[in-house]
Amino acid sequence: MSSFQVHSTAVVDEGAIVGSDVKIWHFSHVMSGAVIGENCTIGQNVLVAEGAVLGNNVKVQNNVSVYTGVICEDDVFLGPGCVFTNVINPRSFISRKEEFRRTLVKKGATIGANATIICGVTIGEYAMIGAGAVVTKDVPAYALVVGNPGRQIGMVDKEGNTVKIADR
Repeated sequence: MSSFQVHSTAVVDEGAIVGSDVKIWHFSHVMSGAVIGENCTIGQNVLVAEGAVLGNNVKVQNNVSVYTGVICEDDVFLGPGCVFTNVINPRSFISRKEEFRRTLVKKGATIGANATIICGVTIGEYAMIGAGAVVTKDVPAYALVVGNPGRQIGMVDKEGNTVKIADR
C-alpha cells in the first residue's frame, strides 16, 4: 500500500493506482483506472481520467484535465490550464470513445500554461511547449515550440535553456 496525501475536497476513486509520495490538492479527481507514479504533484481542480498514465515525478499544475489516452512519462511538467484532447472530431451527439487517440508526452518534457495539445501527437523528450501554443503534430526531442499552430523556433537543453543546435 503506497502512502500519498489527498486533500479533503479531492476524490480518488477505488481502482486508481497512486504511487508513494504523491500530493493531490483541492477539488481534484483521480478516476478508477488512472495510474499515477511516485513523487507526483497534482494541483487544484485537476482530472486524471480512466486510462491516463502519469510517470514518476510528474507535476500537474492547476486546472488541467489529463484525459483517457494521455501518457506522460517521468519528469513531465504540465503548466496551469494546459489542455489535452482525445477525439479529433468530437460531436456531442456521437459517441467516439472507440476512436480515442493516444497522446504521448515523453520524459522531461514541459507543456506551458494554456497550451493545447491535439490528440494523437508525441512530444519528444525534454521538449518545451510555450505558453498558449497549439500543438497539432509531433514535436522532436529538445524542440522549443511556440505559437498557433505550434512551430519549432529553436532547441532547449535538458534544463530548459535555449541552445544552439550544435551545443546540444
